[in-house]
Amino acid sequence: GSKDPIHTTIINFNNEKMQITWAARKLFPHENVSFSYTFDEGNHKIWKPCPTYLLDQDYNYGCLFETEGPTLAISIRNSNGSEELYSKRLKSDFYIKPSPPENVTFVWEEDTVTVSCNKPNRAVKCLTLELQYKSKFDKDWQSRTAKCCSVGEQGFDPGKCYSFRVRLKRLVPYCNVVPYSSDWEAETFWMNGTLLDSCDDGIKSQSNTVIVLSCLLAVFLLMLVLSILLCKWQRLQKSVMPTIPDPKYIFADLFSDHNGNFQEWIDKTDPAVVQTELECEEPEYIIEAESQQEDDKNSDKQGPCENPFPFSGAAENNDPKAAQIACVMPASNTIASFAGFQVLMNDDMYVML
Repeated sequence: GSKDPIHTTIINFNNEKMQITWAARKLFPHENVSFSYTFDEGNHKIWKPCPTYLLDQDYNYGCLFETEGPTLAISIRNSNGSEELYSKRLKSDFYIKPSPPENVTFVWEEDTVTVSCNKPNRAVKCLTLELQYKSKFDKDWQSRTAKCCSVGEQGFDPGKCYSFRVRLKRLVPYCNVVPYSSDWEAETFWMNGTLLDSCDDGIKSQSNTVIVLSCLLAVFLLMLVLSILLCKWQRLQKSVMPTIPDPKYIFADLFSDHNGNFQEWIDKTDPAVVQTELECEEPEYIIEAESQQEDDKNSDKQGPCENPFPFSGAAENNDPKAAQIACVMPASNTIASFAGFQVLMNDDMYVML
């Protein structure tokens, strides 16, 4: 009952503290009212003054006190307490506002997230756990509610960062006449099961990874280009400026066996050089021998040789070599070899070399 109906706001904080407020400046603009309360029933009520007033520009607009039972009676009076301006009797259990959930845990299984918290000491059946989440690409919160004290949701993208927050709610009208909910638990940020300080950190970490990979790729490409240019430069250098061979590797025995003493090396390698020259000249002797055989055949066809020069000593001594050298041959401008001598034969003369 009250003389003039006024609007009050009643909150029972987790059944521990009561807070009752009213519009002081609108309802009582000319005086500062007083407040008293009692949890006793019957005719023997003991009224208690407000221990802690809530002020609005020096006006009492509310009172905060301990919760002592399920039945509450309040009274608002004038400043000296002589006149009652408003009174009300109520059930304090119907105005409970729960505390935020405690020890909230997140469990990730692929694309499913399960959030749970500790159960309150009492009135668990009157509570539900509400989960809200959104990613950086969502404008509004997505909500999911389940019985206290666990709630799960599917469809989370492991590549996105999500913001999560949870709170407890009282059931209406079975437990509360006002749909009170707890304050939100501190907002947390998760990405693929990893707790982050903020979703900006997740974006930065991804961008840092992209930057590192880009730098590594750029370095690899640069090394590849430099290797190709180096190979082409070496080819160009060889074609323009051929490499001068190092005699150290061509004449290895000169440096390894003779310590660079050229005279000692040439003395010991001279017979081999001579032998090499002889082997190289061997085909020439074969050619001369073949020429001699052809000349002998031609001389047999020509008939007996005549001695155009008067080699008296050879004739008297009957030297066959002298006669052979002086043999007349019809070939002109021909060089033949006989017994180690070379004879130049012309139409009119013969010269022995």
